[in-house]
Amino acid sequence: MTGRRRTPRTFHPGRFPRRLRSAALAAGALVACVSLAAGCGVVPGTTGGSGDDPITVMTWAPEGTKATNKPGMPAFARAYARWINANGGINGRKLNVLTCNDHNDGVEAAKCARRAVKENAVAVVGSYSQYTDTFFPPLEAAGIAYIGGYGITNDEFTSPLSYPVNGGQPALLAGLGSALARSCGPVTLVRPDTIAGDQLPTLLDAGLTEGGHPASHDQRAAEDATEYDGQAQRALESATADAARRGCVVPALGDRTGTFMDFFRRARADYPDVRTATVLGSVDQTTIDATGGAAGPYEDSYITGWYPVASDPRWDGMKKVIRREAFGDNRIDPADAGVQTTYIAYTVFRQAVESLGGGEVSADTVRRALDGGLQVTTGGLTPTLRWRFQDKLASVGFPRLVNANVTLQVVRQGRLVAVRKGFVDTTGTLRDAQVI
Repeated sequence: MTGRRRTPRTFHPGRFPRRLRSAALAAGALVACVSLAAGCGVVPGTTGGSGDDPITVMTWAPEGTKATNKPGMPAFARAYARWINANGGINGRKLNVLTCNDHNDGVEAAKCARRAVKENAVAVVGSYSQYTDTFFPPLEAAGIAYIGGYGITNDEFTSPLSYPVNGGQPALLAGLGSALARSCGPVTLVRPDTIAGDQLPTLLDAGLTEGGHPASHDQRAAEDATEYDGQAQRALESATADAARRGCVVPALGDRTGTFMDFFRRARADYPDVRTATVLGSVDQTTIDATGGAAGPYEDSYITGWYPVASDPRWDGMKKVIRREAFGDNRIDPADAGVQTTYIAYTVFRQAVESLGGGEVSADTVRRALDGGLQVTTGGLTPTLRWRFQDKLASVGFPRLVNANVTLQVVRQGRLVAVRKGFVDTTGTLRDAQVI
């Protein structure tokens, strides 16, 4: 379609079954690399091997851009390294964290990856970037593992060097569809008019149809829109097409979700019974607070997430790191899914290195540890993680997706709370979505 932005790599035609080929979401200056130990001037060759050499890793994410920004991820990575090093390191060795800004740009993402190779990083940990088509080739050539990416691209669930800790957008949307099938009348999805946005209806509808609900009404919006009057009005009209059942509107516009909700709130005055629902990443506790809390547009909204709510005591370990090493750093929000993913990713990395004992720590040994059947526990924040190239969802195009669990949350009195204890496993929903 003319004028539509082609977002980074989606599923490749002919490689996977058609429906999940469509269902895998691809989302959606000077490189600013900083070394925890010595700024950008880390001396190459100070990592790998055995003995007392530091262990070098990299964490990257976009910062200071007009699109998605995740400054809390590299900021938390640096805090985590300070905490690890203050407590004796990993197997007695210091952790050296390099950070990089990919600027939401494919060229810059590739520069970050090449920097990781040049600085002898043994892994890239807890990072966010849409541009797997530019950053994976340098990592794959060097054999560097990509641990705990945010889960926004197809390649994160297909590359043998990727070790994802969550189920990405596929799991979130499938889980949300399953929840809405039981509680909503007509469902309207408002999503970007992009190649990546085209994948969203299939994922949401997989959950809806599994619950015996009709498919959603698919409503497109320009990715860079600044006003949503028309979209809000049409979404409300379609959500109230069935007078007998309360309809739901699902905005899935990423960073633009808040802008849409400003217009939706005003238009909703004439449709008080319409409910909203979305996925974590489009909305989090910070967004809810900023839009009025209990008096805001998200009250009573269903939201699916990858992990337990931020108030859950299973996050106490992460909060301890923040309290001791990053208190007052407002970039690091413990309720942010990016910060949470980074914490879990570093938990994976730490256990991989600890499994090596006092032996060599290199890109090769870290990767072999992860590929050798290592089972990583995360204190209940995820199921036990173990990566095999052919896993439960390999047949439908997700060979590296090992955690398809999501949590169902709802906004009550302005706070995100769990709807039920435990996780919802979307494996079966995603597996069935291959059939048209």
